[in-house]
Amino acid sequence: MASEEHGRVGFIGLGNMGRPIAVNVAKQHDLVVHDAAGTAARAPDGSTVANTNGELAGIADTVMLSLPDGKIVAQVAEEIIETNNRRVSCLIDTSTIGPEAAREIQKRCADAKIEYVDAPVSGGTAGAAAGTIAVMFSGAEDSFTRVKPVLDSMSSAVFHVGTEPGMGQAMKLLNNFVSATSMAATSEAVAYGEGIGLDMKVMIDVLNASSGRTTASEDKFPNRIWNGKFDAGFTNVLMEKDVGLFLQSASAAGDNVEIAGAVAALWRRFLDAAPGDDLTKVYPFVKARN
Repeated sequence: MASEEHGRVGFIGLGNMGRPIAVNVAKQHDLVVHDAAGTAARAPDGSTVANTNGELAGIADTVMLSLPDGKIVAQVAEEIIETNNRRVSCLIDTSTIGPEAAREIQKRCADAKIEYVDAPVSGGTAGAAAGTIAVMFSGAEDSFTRVKPVLDSMSSAVFHVGTEPGMGQAMKLLNNFVSATSMAATSEAVAYGEGIGLDMKVMIDVLNASSGRTTASEDKFPNRIWNGKFDAGFTNVLMEKDVGLFLQSASAAGDNVEIAGAVAALWRRFLDAAPGDDLTKVYPFVKARN
């Protein structure tokens, strides 16, 4: 199944987002996988299991990463760089690590003759499984053309957002900031409505037929909050990290971060109160504070 353009594909990180992405990639490419938490039980059907990142780096030509943060991405990249008989020539990072970390890792990889491109994703675990997540690729045009068959195997919504390292990360952070803001604002609005006797389902129906419609009202509230499932598959740990990265990056750029500061503070309070909760549980958290 491997093509001459990108060779055998490796995948490191089979967590909530990584595994469904890897499952889709394995349907179209010869895939070798590794996960630090245990690979065998998470490996997609048809894939080959590598016991270490180093072993995988000696087998795969193009390696995809789906990891929690920039520190771990840097560690894994270093393991790949230091691998004897290394085969890897390209790293595709689908993690959310921020522009600065992406630029630093790109420079380290370039020094080791490995191409690094950031291609973070958004759309939740359901989108990852369905192959509809947004992929925000940042890299040279020829790199995009070369690895697009791999990207297409993970999603039907692939965007080339920029040519410089970190631009994909910037796109992901601003997206998640908007998502976090709409989730927090919709939670406050619905909590207010319930407090004066409005029915949640009625409020959501009206919002979705009106100018207040957001992904929070279209998906999170009707499908994950109203029914009590709270199963978006994205934790407050990750949301707080992403909003914090946006605040940090926007502040460094000299942008106005008044709204970002308030949103970041709310997600930090929620994280402190219930670390590891699904992001949709911000609604009962907000409601309890009213």
